[in-house]
Amino acid sequence: MLNFIYVILCGIALPIGGVQMQYLWRNQLGDIYSLGLGSAACLGAAAATMSGACSLTAGAFICQIICSVIVAIMAVRLSSSRLITFGILLGTLIGALGTIVVTNAPTGDLLKQYYLWGAANFKLQGVSTLDIVISLTLFAAGLASAILCARPLTRHYRQEIELPGKARAGILFMVSILVMSVVSICGTIGFISLGIPNLARIISQDTDIRRQYLLSAGMGTALLLVTYVVVEYCNFGIYLPVSATMAIIALPLMAIIFKKQ
Repeated sequence: MLNFIYVILCGIALPIGGVQMQYLWRNQLGDIYSLGLGSAACLGAAAATMSGACSLTAGAFICQIICSVIVAIMAVRLSSSRLITFGILLGTLIGALGTIVVTNAPTGDLLKQYYLWGAANFKLQGVSTLDIVISLTLFAAGLASAILCARPLTRHYRQEIELPGKARAGILFMVSILVMSVVSICGTIGFISLGIPNLARIISQDTDIRRQYLLSAGMGTALLLVTYVVVEYCNFGIYLPVSATMAIIALPLMAIIFKKQ
């Protein structure tokens, strides 16, 4: 039952975070992982798994918090374009550190544990009750922030206003909170935070971010549920990573919609 709940939470949190990033940058290529958050989660999970210093979930959470604070501080000082460049460089650095940690895994079992988390299989191995409580609290806070920021983000996207650096930093930090609430538990899941918001925009043709939230969350949840069913019950006897399976299922749909447009 808990696995099913987190499928739904991921289907809500990741697309909504992606919508916020795209509205913040006024760019359809905006993504929740563009500022190093995914790399930070992987580094923290890898370091925790290989060292045994803390749980995998706690390691991912701690590194994501550090990355989010750094990005929020830089958001006050840098323009949007320079912040994106900084985020890419930061993510590259963190990813390199993560690669070093993973390639020096002491045992194959630990390496397998890390990769299973990274493949987002929703098994929730090693996740404690405290992890779940923290995760749900962060999810509620991030979702509430997304709702409260809806009007200024819509106006910013329409170029009616320009959000100041502190406002951008605050929104970025709360987007990170929303994302880490599920990523630290379930692992990094690609495509859904970038592809779904774009599909929602094409279908709705409306710039009101509240409608984008609803449509993206609905589509994201439906896509993840279908993917979860395929991975769990239609896997032909082989292991199917969630992210890869979801991309295979969704890309033909994207091709049809873009062709119609």
